[in-house]
Amino acid sequence: MRLSHRRIVGQNIRACRKQAHLSQEKLAEKADLSYKYLGEVERGVVNISLDSLVRIAKALRVKLRDLTDEL
Repeated sequence: MRLSHRRIVGQNIRACRKQAHLSQEKLAEKADLSYKYLGEVERGVVNISLDSLVRIAKALRVKLRDLTDEL
């Protein structure tokens, strides 16, 4: 079974966050988001907005396509 697009994006965010050695709390702070929301995004529970996705990409210093890879 294929993973949902939410789960794929969440896993990509988590992988980039871990590669950057950031906690959920630190990344959320850098992206000006709630750490609880970021956790839900990483688990694929919520539908992330484009604005939030861009803020996370900027905070991680990655390209938006890095977070949407494999969609």
